[in-house]
Amino acid sequence: MAFAKALGLMLVAAFTAINCQHNPNYLEGRDVMVHLFEWKWEDIATECEQFLAPKGYAGVQVSPVTENEIIEGRPWFERYQPISYMLTTRSGNEDQFRDMVTRCNKVGVRIYPDLIMNHMAGGSKVVGTAGSLAEPNNKNFPAVPYTSNDFNPTCSIENYNDPVEVRNCELVGLKDLDQSKEYVREQLVTLMNKLIEIGVAGFRLDAAKHMWPHDMALILDTLDDLNIEQGFAPGSRPFIYQEVIDHGNGEAITREEYTHLGAVTDFVHSSKISNVFTNGDQLKWLQSWGTEWGLLPSETAFIFVDNHDNQRAEALNYKSSRQYKMAVAFMLAYPYGIPRIMSSFDFKHSDDAPPSSNGNDILSPIFNQDDSCGNGWICEHRWRQIYTMVGFRNTVEGTSVNNWWDNDGNQIAFCRGNKGFVAFNQENYDLKQRLYTCLPAGTYCDVISGNRSNSTCSGKQIVVDADGSALINISTNDEDGVLAIHIGSRI
Repeated sequence: MAFAKALGLMLVAAFTAINCQHNPNYLEGRDVMVHLFEWKWEDIATECEQFLAPKGYAGVQVSPVTENEIIEGRPWFERYQPISYMLTTRSGNEDQFRDMVTRCNKVGVRIYPDLIMNHMAGGSKVVGTAGSLAEPNNKNFPAVPYTSNDFNPTCSIENYNDPVEVRNCELVGLKDLDQSKEYVREQLVTLMNKLIEIGVAGFRLDAAKHMWPHDMALILDTLDDLNIEQGFAPGSRPFIYQEVIDHGNGEAITREEYTHLGAVTDFVHSSKISNVFTNGDQLKWLQSWGTEWGLLPSETAFIFVDNHDNQRAEALNYKSSRQYKMAVAFMLAYPYGIPRIMSSFDFKHSDDAPPSSNGNDILSPIFNQDDSCGNGWICEHRWRQIYTMVGFRNTVEGTSVNNWWDNDGNQIAFCRGNKGFVAFNQENYDLKQRLYTCLPAGTYCDVISGNRSNSTCSGKQIVVDADGSALINISTNDEDGVLAIHIGSRI
């Protein structure tokens, strides 16, 4: 009986630990992460202090932090070809990474490294960003160290309907680690616990569908709690969100196989929201946004319009800025999922390297008077229409959708409790309609078209009458097809 009771308590503890891995560990009142793709650590630290914290961002996903193979032309994907677990990349060294994490935590912005657990680099003889040497084709990575004993047998993934092949064979020639081996798990746990000690709040797990969930569980269960000296509550567990590319088209490996371990990147969300705002499905159908659209349950869905992979392929991205801003605005206005904003550099070809002056050293972004970026950076997170919707989401947190209105087509509007109101127009004619806003009477600044400053607004001013209604006007000639007001934008 005593043994059975002890075993039961262990199982409850294990379940509780895993369940806690769905909590992003954000500060109260903040709800949106941004991916500062390929930024340098020093620049991220400054951005946390000067922009992200003041604008209400909750966290930053950073590019992979471990030493990677240096590839000719320095394409962005070299960061996903590790050769050791030293914390030296072209974003900076370990001291700079530690400084960034500490500075961001001090202003309440959490850090989430993109972590490669599935594989090591491919190729013959390679050199890494910390100067380490490796022979991937011989499965020899002395700086870890890993030898051929630590990898699955060499094979390539030919059939995505075979889950064994997908998880045990090599993804595009990258050497596939065998996480069923205790030594491999120990190396990964040591790395992750070091990052936890430094002060990260969780991890994005790259290529999760290429690893066995039970092996991943053994790793995640062994992780330390978050570092209380970095501002986390005692007993806080690292937030886990896993890259599982599943478009819901019947592949053998599904998103649902991983949701017990943490949140899962919902690529169905990306494809469907992209389709809606590129004149696919009508906006009126968004009233049922969520599981009825084939999306994951909200608490396990890590959502985005685009990410660093699919923005180079099929997803709506910054190059179609009007539709893109509408899609992001809806994602942030609707109470569903755990949202992440993409912050890009400009690219002409899918493999393009981040902005650089000499082909190797990453350029820092420069900032214009309107907060936008230059020097080759796009910085969608600094677009007014996006960062103000981050503020909208923070303001309406805890409310649900009510008073939905649509024109039976591509004009919609809804309230978030009595704290916010948003409207969209994707018709080829103006939206001009008196609508109920759910807000107290007063004059409000439309946060999409301008900024509120004390008693002034640089954009549209919306007058809400005593009955809560207002004349809403979104012209087809407007820069944006969205209008948003909330209790914090009252003039």
